[in-house]
Amino acid sequence: MKHLLSLESLPAGDMAEILALTKTIKAMRNHPAEHPLRNQCWGMIFSKSSTRTRVSFEVGIRELGGDALFLSANDIQLGRGEPIKDTARVMGRMLHGAVIRTFAQQDVEDFARYSNIPTINALTDDEHPCQILADLFTIQEKLGTYGGKTVTFIGDGACNVSRSWIWAASKLNFQLRIASPKPFQPSPELIARAGGNIVVTDDVVAAVSGADVLYTDVWVSMGLEREAEYRLAQLAGYQINAELLKKAAPGALAMHCLPAYRGKEITDEVVEGHADTIFTEAENRLHVQKAIITWLLK
Repeated sequence: MKHLLSLESLPAGDMAEILALTKTIKAMRNHPAEHPLRNQCWGMIFSKSSTRTRVSFEVGIRELGGDALFLSANDIQLGRGEPIKDTARVMGRMLHGAVIRTFAQQDVEDFARYSNIPTINALTDDEHPCQILADLFTIQEKLGTYGGKTVTFIGDGACNVSRSWIWAASKLNFQLRIASPKPFQPSPELIARAGGNIVVTDDVVAAVSGADVLYTDVWVSMGLEREAEYRLAQLAGYQINAELLKKAAPGALAMHCLPAYRGKEITDEVVEGHADTIFTEAENRLHVQKAIITWLLK
């Protein structure tokens, strides 16, 4: 049985297969050739709030012919302390697959183990694999390929999105530069484990120089609101703005996984100037996630 739990555990060949499926699925959206989820019901178990992830998975499951059952932590006994393995055993006997957005990576791993149904990590504190697959597909659409390109991640380099970028870069043919102040850099142990194609620096200008893609995420992730003042102060010099974009390669993309807090990690001017890329990136969550589900069922 296949799952998508992290990019760390996903081979490069599987990433390439999912991206190839995405191209076909996106092109055929209005004329689908098949509905692989017909007569299936997939559970969406969300302990963290969401806009793009929830909408894209619900729409995607339905477009593939299935039913989506949305369950927040307050809707089920997980919110009252039931062990994840017990929830998984029950849902595995009723559902055909599960999409989980939660805090602990181990919860997703345990659910997949005990449920015995296809399980997708829709975000944990460790990784956001669906997002980065959508980002790679967007880069392919906009630049022709991600191969040989340089992606610069600017901001909190220790966040889940950055970690998924690290695993993608370790397995695929592109360079990743991470520009973060030292307290927000990924651990040297993680970088060593991931391998090559990754540079970490606190010099944002050097990291951006000649880059093909400038990428950022929110500075205060869910669950870190108490650190907001400290984070905003530390990361103030790591904003994607028009001046910084001038130092990137001609025609460089500005990307953001959204929601964007304009005036903090990215300026309103850059968001609006690169709106087609950023909102195509958001749309591509739908197509990539349909491809992930299709791939899981093969």
